[in-house]
Amino acid sequence: MQTGLSEELGRTTEVTACSLPTHFMKIFVGINASDINFSAGRYDTSAKPPFDAGFEGIGEVVALGLSASARYTVGQPVAYLKPGAFAEYIVVPAKEAIPVPSVKPEFLGLLVSGATAYISLKELGELSEGKTVLVTAAAGGTGQFAVQLAKKAKCHVIGTCSSDEKSGYLKSIGCDHPINYKTENLAAVLKKDYPNGVDVVYESVGGKMFDLAVNSLATKGRLIIIGFISGYQTRTGLPPGQVEMLPAKLLRKSASIQGFFLNHYLSEYQMAMKHLVKMCENRELVCEVDVGDMSPEGRFSGLESVFRAIDYMYMGKNIGKIVVELPHSVNSKL
Repeated sequence: MQTGLSEELGRTTEVTACSLPTHFMKIFVGINASDINFSAGRYDTSAKPPFDAGFEGIGEVVALGLSASARYTVGQPVAYLKPGAFAEYIVVPAKEAIPVPSVKPEFLGLLVSGATAYISLKELGELSEGKTVLVTAAAGGTGQFAVQLAKKAKCHVIGTCSSDEKSGYLKSIGCDHPINYKTENLAAVLKKDYPNGVDVVYESVGGKMFDLAVNSLATKGRLIIIGFISGYQTRTGLPPGQVEMLPAKLLRKSASIQGFFLNHYLSEYQMAMKHLVKMCENRELVCEVDVGDMSPEGRFSGLESVFRAIDYMYMGKNIGKIVVELPHSVNSKL
């Protein structure tokens, strides 16, 4: 699979040095909960099928155009964030390419999931030593990073998950109090163990989990919404929730809720990625990936397995970031 870096966006199967500043072969693409929103046209209502989907990829440069040849070399590992990632060939502006140490799927987890956790907690979380942070879907692609970044800020971290295996993973990355909501009463545990509430919630589930998170906020607590996966498969894309009493609940606690959408913070993106890549490279950050080895039909390989990978995520089976490996022979393509 091949990718190009260009001053002009587009897709190609044939490249020349003058038309593409850089062209690289993708090895892995990432799966995100919001893929289903994008494919449903909720992000761009003007888009009509067929259109390209997917947000992120990582691979090696296989061809260079003039404007990128000074900065990139053939064979160089590069990652990128761009709609249309689910493809064997893609053209990416050279200025948007992200150099990475190697083509490892672990770095792919940083592009959307890691950056979302890093920037949202930095800009909205106001984390400090001793604060209590609740991370929902904590063993997922972005939750794992929120847990670790909150621990680096010397916070006490609670993480919700759906299995004992996930609970074990959360403990391994420093989560102070993993809670398996399949076997424990989450509301009762939070009320008993944290009677004063939690200071920050990193929320990505929505529905009943969102309602519970609001009820668990401490005085002056902050809830950061980075998604609501429980509603993405509904007709409207919105989860059910009890919002009638929300203003009163927030007022009573002087609490706040703020949404975070990565596209609105792109001015912080390059800085965040440099820091995240460095931490991952230095093994200061665990970047767990799930390639589907435990899925019913096995490893996610090839574009045809993207739909399986998305279903796997919505079944709540994954630990860490779900990635799909793509064929990487370029001889048949160029």
